[in-house]
Amino acid sequence: MRHEKANTLLELARHLASSAEGLTLNEMAREAGVGRRTVERMRDALWALFPQMEEIADGPAKRFRIPHGLDGFFQSPTTEELLELNKAATGLHTAGAAPRARVLETLERKVRAAMRGGVLRRMAPDVEALVRAETVAVQAGPRPFEDETLIATIRHALMAMKALRFSYGGGRTPGAVREVTPHGLMFGRANYLVAAELGQSEPRNWRLDRLGEVEILETAASPPATFNLRDYANRSFGIYQGETEAVVLHISLDGAEDALGWRFHPTQTTEVLGDGSVMVRFQASGMKELAWHLFTWGDKVRILAPPSLQDAMLSELELALARHRPPVTQGLARHTPGGDQRS
Repeated sequence: MRHEKANTLLELARHLASSAEGLTLNEMAREAGVGRRTVERMRDALWALFPQMEEIADGPAKRFRIPHGLDGFFQSPTTEELLELNKAATGLHTAGAAPRARVLETLERKVRAAMRGGVLRRMAPDVEALVRAETVAVQAGPRPFEDETLIATIRHALMAMKALRFSYGGGRTPGAVREVTPHGLMFGRANYLVAAELGQSEPRNWRLDRLGEVEILETAASPPATFNLRDYANRSFGIYQGETEAVVLHISLDGAEDALGWRFHPTQTTEVLGDGSVMVRFQASGMKELAWHLFTWGDKVRILAPPSLQDAMLSELELALARHRPPVTQGLARHTPGGDQRS
C-alpha cells in the first residue's frame, strides 16, 4: 500500500474512533474523499487492523465505529501538530484570552504526558526549535474581556439548557436586570453572549464585560432547533446585527491580488474583470464596521453598493478630517512695500 493510502486509512480510523455514534459508509467515503467501492475495501481493511470495530444498525443504514479509541502507537502527534497547538495557545495569550489559552496549554500537557517517553524525547528538540523560530504577529485592536468563571457559568447554562439572569451595564437602561435564553458565545474583537430575552424570539449580542451578577435560573430555556450560531454570526460583517444588505465592492488592479486572497465575508463571491480588477459581492449587515475595514484599503476599493455603506464611509471620513485637518489661519496676509509679506 502506498504511503498516501496508508495515511488516508489511518485518518479514517481516527474519525471512527472519535465518533460516538459512528459513521455510515457514505459518511466514511466523504471523510476519506473516495468512492463507495473504495470505502468498502477500506472498511474491511480497518476491520482486519481493529477487530474491536463495531457495526451498529441505524434503520436501513449501518454505522461503524472503533470503541475505546486507538492505542498510543496510532495516536502519537506529529512535531507540526504539537507546534500548532503551542502557537494557538500563544496566540490566545497575545489576544488577551488567557482563560482559553490555559485550556490549550493543559491539553498540550495532557498530550505530552500520554506520549511514549522515547517518542517525546525525539520530538522535543524539534518542537522547541520551531517554537523559537515561529511566532504569532500581534494585530492592533481591543483586548477582549475574558473572565474564566463567567464563561464557565454561561457554558453550564448552555449545556443544561437553562435561562440566565444578569444585570447589564449597557443599552438604554444601564444596570437593568435581564433574563435571557442563552444561544451561544461569540469571540472576536470583543466577546459576546448571544441570547434572547425571555418571551422574545430574536437574539441580541450582550458584551461579556458588561454582565454583572450572573446566575443560572431553574427555568428551562434553549434556542430554537433552527438556530445556527455560525449562520447568525455570518449575517453581519462584524458583530453589529441589523438589516442584511447586498454589498458590491470594486477593487482596482493594484489591489486585485490582495483581494483574491482576502476573505471579506463568508458569503462572498469574487469576479475578475477584463481589466484585471476584481468585483466582490456578499450579503451582510454592520455597515459601520465594514466602512472601518474598507478604510484600510485606501484608494484600492470603491463602494458600489449599498448606499448605506457609502454614507457610512463618508461619515467616518468626515469625522476623521474634522479631527485632523489643520485649523484655517484667521485673518488675511498683508503685504508691505518691497515684497515683504507679514501676517
